[in-house]
Amino acid sequence: MSLINFHHSDRRGQLDLLAELEQEFRSFREIVILCIGTDRSAGDSMGPLVGTMLMELYNGACVYGTLENPVHAKNLEEVYQDICRQHPDAYILAIDACLGSIRSVGSISFRREPLRPGLAVKKELITVGHASLIGVVNIGGFMEYLTLQNTRLDTTYRLAKVISGTVAQALIGRVSFQAVSATYV
Repeated sequence: MSLINFHHSDRRGQLDLLAELEQEFRSFREIVILCIGTDRSAGDSMGPLVGTMLMELYNGACVYGTLENPVHAKNLEEVYQDICRQHPDAYILAIDACLGSIRSVGSISFRREPLRPGLAVKKELITVGHASLIGVVNIGGFMEYLTLQNTRLDTTYRLAKVISGTVAQALIGRVSFQAVSATYV
């Protein structure tokens, strides 16, 4: 069940997501962003695009999964174990692309529940994160691998841009909130 669901062009949805992420992030000392996907598929590259854009927008972000070092089905379990070992008390936000109905293409959903990557392509992968952000890149239901390969890069890019920008703003807001709070303590 989605807590927040909106089309990437909906500014009100972006602001709602920002407010929700800022609220989620404030309770944790460390935030880890886990961006899942591969740079070898236009549809499945949303996660690595988000990771790369996020690193460019906010240099202090703790990000796993970029275009240079993607986190995908073959290394997800190992990377996730490393994250849990190196950041045992961190809040982990997992980000991935997904397939959906024709009406949901271009939408972004935030859920306060772990991410179950690989569902669109019927892969059994581990569940990851405390919360999840997903972007619907194309229509699901038939030949999912081919659909991800033939997804418009423009849709993937637009979703990645909104998600990375909103997450970066929430991280920056968290740092500002902590600095102000420390001043008054």
